Amino acid sequence: MDAPAIREELRDMARRFATSGYYVMLPNLYYRAGVMELGPRALIADTPERTQMAELMMSLGIREVMDDCAGMLAFADQDKAANAKSVGAVGYCMSGRFAICAAGQFPDRVKATASIYGTRLVTEKDNSPHLIAKNSPAEFYFACAETDHWIPPEMVAQLMKELKGADGEVEMYPGVEHGFAFPERKAYNKAAAEQHWERVLALFGRKLK
Repeated sequence: MDAPAIREELRDMARRFATSGYYVMLPNLYYRAGVMELGPRALIADTPERTQMAELMMSLGIREVMDDCAGMLAFADQDKAANAKSVGAVGYCMSGRFAICAAGQFPDRVKATASIYGTRLVTEKDNSPHLIAKNSPAEFYFACAETDHWIPPEMVAQLMKELKGADGEVEMYPGVEHGFAFPERKAYNKAAAEQHWERVLALFGRKLK
């Protein structure tokens, strides 16, 4: 899930993973606030929905989301259709760092992890996503947009430098903006979106099947 919350666009993306042969969970990370959907106005500046989205986004930390991941793994453990011993995690925007951190929190389970234009990827904290990726046994993939004020080029360069030689890839997508993989966003770029699908599904194919 990304900052604008659950919506049909995300459900369609989850279905695409499912049709590729994976057991898929799409978590509602805003459940603590009793919120499922914010609607399209969450992407419009100076609206109540936008303000609410910002508040909800800032209320989430790595610890809370890792607790949620533990709950999802426990649920999957009880479902014969799932293989909760071999897990892939994908996060977009605010959830990119959570997907990476899941590999550090559950190293025996998470085998592949991807951050798609994720935010807060390089920080001074001990649980910075770039450090988790560097030290995790999981293979990682970072897809970064060339134009993205949430993770500017200098941070991408730092990410590439810090992760050089680690098990994974940091890829810059030229000529696109934050949100390029979401079909209903103005920033949507079909070629880049399909490229990210190719990269993530190839990663999962290597590590999960």
